[in-house]
Amino acid sequence: MRIVELVLNEEELNAGIDAVSLVENPAIEETWVALKKHEIELKTIDEEKRLLMGAALIPKKQIYRRNEKTNEEYYIFFSKDTIRKASQLFLKSSNQNNATLEHKSKLSGMTVVESWIVEDSEKDKSSLYGFNAEVGTWFITMKVQNDEIWNKVKEKEIKGFSIEGYFAEKVEANKQLTNDEILEEIKDLIKKI
Repeated sequence: MRIVELVLNEEELNAGIDAVSLVENPAIEETWVALKKHEIELKTIDEEKRLLMGAALIPKKQIYRRNEKTNEEYYIFFSKDTIRKASQLFLKSSNQNNATLEHKSKLSGMTVVESWIVEDSEKDKSSLYGFNAEVGTWFITMKVQNDEIWNKVKEKEIKGFSIEGYFAEKVEANKQLTNDEILEEIKDLIKKI
């Protein structure tokens, strides 16, 4: 199966991430943590914070795709460098209020209030919330002021983030993994256990 690296073509006007979609089944196979009152907050705060935290993009994570027109199956992935550039361009373009539900309907009352790249898996903020994130992962925290969406989160009808945007294809590989690459993949999996 073909493997395609997606990159930013910064010369294209529409390049980058336009919106973050709230989805039931995130393509990156990572769900978020719904942040409510927790131990590091002041105990006098009783109201729900309505914050969602999760990975928006994970470096080198192969994401299955199928072209509905041609029925072609393939994988895409993003490098650490592309993820960093895309996360910066997302904010630079003031897209933090752009959200959709299942990549279909636009949502109001949704704002990305935090955005960061994991620099150290053990010392990163994401590890405080139980994530075991790879270095280079783009994390976001989204404030939910939309009552309908917050109810869907509480009912577990939506479970993660998915990005919407325009990228160019860079590298295609139709190769078998070498023994060293297989060992590296196994080591990465063991680290996550």
